[in-house]
Amino acid sequence: MSTVVGTRGEDRNDYTKAESRAIRQRSLRLLGSLLSPMRWLVILCGVVIVVSTALQVIGPTLIAYGINTALPMALKAEWMPAFGITIAYIVVGVLGALLMGWFVLLSAKLTQTILLELRTRIFRHTQRLSLEFHESYTSGRIISRQTSDLESIRELLDGGLTQLVSGVLFGIFTFISLCLLDWRSGAVLVVMGIPLAFLMRWFYGQSQKGFRSSRVVSARLIVQFVETMTGIRAVKAFRKERRNDAEFGEISSEYRRVNLRLVNLFGIFEPGLILLANVTMAVVLLWGAFRVVDGTLLIGSLLAAVMYIRNFFSPLQDVAMFLNSYQSATAALEKVSGVMEEEPSVPDPARPVDLWEARGHLEFDDVEFAYGAGKVILPDFSLDMPAGQTIALVGTTGAGKSTLAKLVSRFYDPTRGAVRLDGVDLRELHPKDLRRAIVMVTQEAYLFSGTVADNIALGKPDATLD
Repeated sequence: MSTVVGTRGEDRNDYTKAESRAIRQRSLRLLGSLLSPMRWLVILCGVVIVVSTALQVIGPTLIAYGINTALPMALKAEWMPAFGITIAYIVVGVLGALLMGWFVLLSAKLTQTILLELRTRIFRHTQRLSLEFHESYTSGRIISRQTSDLESIRELLDGGLTQLVSGVLFGIFTFISLCLLDWRSGAVLVVMGIPLAFLMRWFYGQSQKGFRSSRVVSARLIVQFVETMTGIRAVKAFRKERRNDAEFGEISSEYRRVNLRLVNLFGIFEPGLILLANVTMAVVLLWGAFRVVDGTLLIGSLLAAVMYIRNFFSPLQDVAMFLNSYQSATAALEKVSGVMEEEPSVPDPARPVDLWEARGHLEFDDVEFAYGAGKVILPDFSLDMPAGQTIALVGTTGAGKSTLAKLVSRFYDPTRGAVRLDGVDLRELHPKDLRRAIVMVTQEAYLFSGTVADNIALGKPDATLD
């Protein structure tokens, strides 16, 4: 048999708009199925972070009240407002910190629960998939789905999501508080929001392309390493070390180039963000200074406005770091959801037929078979093997000997015709009865972790040592 190993659809990075939309919907369905059983924990996390963020935003307003009202009264020996505002500031700070700590614990519990469920699903699903999938989907890419892709999703859920939620809420509450305190400073922030929106949109689009490429190259890097190590005997036998060095070096260099492009994006984005923040603060401070001189704005309110402008831009760097994690995790989730969408090409029967005692009568009835859309391997093949006989199939390489064994073991189903055991089509036979009646011993020797006895008893773990 000749198997061609190619790149499956989810390992491309040149999607059309329709394909990208379908992939996003597929990823959201997977994410929704993970979050649905924990909706109350999600709601509790949301309530806690909203209250915590609101308490954090109150600070500059309290400072403005202290300077504008409590300080002048303190100069007149009326200390109660100053003591009151001080106590209020401390209480708000402590409550905000406690709620933020609670949110971190809740989000950690949510994250680990999601990752446990997703990791288990991937393992169960890939075991359930047919041999055709595993022969066309290299082991390196499967390992990449279970390791580096899940790690990217973990990084997003662990820290990135917290940064996003707290950053967005902090920005919204800060803007509202700024407008309530001084709407003119809020208007300046709105005007500066136009170039900020263009900067964020540019960064989002470019980083999305970059991180998708990064996931593809990362998977290729893992594939190259795993295939080299698992096939080390062939590497040694054919003296392929130098070629492997060159191929691995080329992929590593490409991975480096992709990551450098992403670093360059941040090299433009973060200075641009700092520039916009400084310009906005300068305009608010200058305009506020004129109004303080005119007596239309109190000095405490100007200080609070400047603090709100600074606070508004500060979490945007956290949002940028979230976009870093988000793009990487989105690309990883696309790959994972692609595997989860795969269906077994050899499905279990809807109404299985039981065969408690198999005699061993095998029959190939006008069987035709081809691997995928490839060349037909078995054209119009018929063979009757009575029970109790030992039959040896002899033929040249590629004649179809292994293919017949795989059809008997039902690793594949015939394209046309039927394979029967004691008159029962294998496609209708109960999977447990099929595995009990038919055992395939391959020419490749593979030892699982454990003792030799564990490996010998692989098909019957409860067998005695005798």
